[in-house]
Amino acid sequence: MAVATDKLMLDAAYEREKNDADRVYMTQPVGGGRTVDYTWAETMNQARRMAAHLRSLDLPPNSHIALISKNCAHFVMCDLAIWMAGHATVALYPTLNAETVAYILDHSDSRLVFIGKLDDWEEMREGIPDELPKINLPLAPETGFPTWDDIIASQEPIPDNPSPDPDQTALICYTSGSTGKPKGVMHSHRSAAIPAQNFGLELKITPEDRVLSYLPLAHVMERATVECASFYNGLHIYFADRLDTFLEDLRRARPTVFISVPRLWLKFQLGVFQKFPEQKLQRLMKIPIVRGIVRKKVLDGLGLGDVRIAGSGSAPMPADLIDWYDTLGLHIIEGYGMSEDFAYSHMSTPEKRKAGHVGVPWSNVDTRINATGEIEIKSPGNMVGYYKEPDMTAECYTEDGFFKTGDRGEYTPDGLLRITGRVKELFKTSKGKYVAPVPIENILNSDSHIELSCVSGSGRPACYAVVQLPDELRARIKDPAFREEVTPKLEALLDRVNSQVEGYEQLQFLAVVGDEWQTANNFLTPTLKIKRDVIESTYDPYLDEWYAAKKKVIWQD
Repeated sequence: MAVATDKLMLDAAYEREKNDADRVYMTQPVGGGRTVDYTWAETMNQARRMAAHLRSLDLPPNSHIALISKNCAHFVMCDLAIWMAGHATVALYPTLNAETVAYILDHSDSRLVFIGKLDDWEEMREGIPDELPKINLPLAPETGFPTWDDIIASQEPIPDNPSPDPDQTALICYTSGSTGKPKGVMHSHRSAAIPAQNFGLELKITPEDRVLSYLPLAHVMERATVECASFYNGLHIYFADRLDTFLEDLRRARPTVFISVPRLWLKFQLGVFQKFPEQKLQRLMKIPIVRGIVRKKVLDGLGLGDVRIAGSGSAPMPADLIDWYDTLGLHIIEGYGMSEDFAYSHMSTPEKRKAGHVGVPWSNVDTRINATGEIEIKSPGNMVGYYKEPDMTAECYTEDGFFKTGDRGEYTPDGLLRITGRVKELFKTSKGKYVAPVPIENILNSDSHIELSCVSGSGRPACYAVVQLPDELRARIKDPAFREEVTPKLEALLDRVNSQVEGYEQLQFLAVVGDEWQTANNFLTPTLKIKRDVIESTYDPYLDEWYAAKKKVIWQD
């Protein structure tokens, strides 16, 4: 593998500006099927002009500047401008409620906020203090705040190429808050640089590659593997317009690199099955003369016909789902990383890849499993620390510098890592046995009838699972005929799960709920992970009734 250098992200961007000035770097949809292309020269020119404005504000060095936006070209320009001006970026998820927005802006000591492309501005605006200076990016909702375009029109671009101290803070990434208040993970220019370089070096990504950026850039996975990595590998970034134009956006980009999460990979599969019934597709794939034609038709229909690197992260991907994509010739590589290591610890390779496992450590990452089964990592991407939380930072590092991930795992003899759950998510039944819920949830979630699940049972004689059906099934949840049709299938799923786990881990029942778990109602984090405490407390009042029913499947409207 090529070896990453000490080149910082800004220095890499200056090289792109000089050597690839006229190459299109980003393509931004602006509505109505129209797009705007930004070359490296135009990107850097706008960033330099905004950096001049930020310098004129005479903020203290390394001030924190907030950015609230969906993915768009000006998100990247903001980062570049903030760094050129000597400051650090605090990116907020574009789906947060006003209370969380207010908390992060206050906790991070943000001195200015950029407002970008948003769907729920009215839900967020109450969380932004009136006295905090604000700047509207292009594509932002109408707010009356000063606009990016007006400001850069009045500024000359900075002429110099400022390069920050490698140990200066570049980013504060706030965690999604699945276990309480979001924590501010600080990354320096150094801790972002080597991971960002190596993503491209290991995968041999070049300026000829294309990617569609749609997973939130406020999350470290997309920030590291797409935006920050692009300064080094120079690939062409396309952005998605809206949820209902996603397929159109995908077909426009014709990505050669496509990164997703298990939940979306499953939705793609279900979409294929709506056009190609599963059994019919299986039959066609067994016929050598038509197999290649069918593969191409399916992948082209998804907009993934040109993909040479397909990746998945955020959660374990069901083994049978990976196997299904393998039959299409799309070999998905899984990775494992955290906000705290800049998404840089493990990745599958063509030689070392196995369904249910998240790959092997990067060559410059040291890992180990401690005596309690917890994964510990020493990565060049390890964070500087949690903002304003020195004690918490000290607690999560070992004396010899390994980060305690909070994840439990085990290695195969050839070095592949399998995640077996979260240390703090273990619960004890009334029989005194500890249960790890995540592996059981992974089995449930691999079934096409299940969208999301939450396994629990603390203090109870047996475990149970609350499950949410996919949208198209949940719409029929009150139909007695539908329930009669689906109940036997869910009972069979329960039996199948129980046949794969230890006796003390077996589920007494599945509770099918009609609620839609969303980020907006606080059931999910912005990265679409379940908030276990919220789900457990919501359905706790029903538990006595559910256990007493002694049914395998319980329907709860």
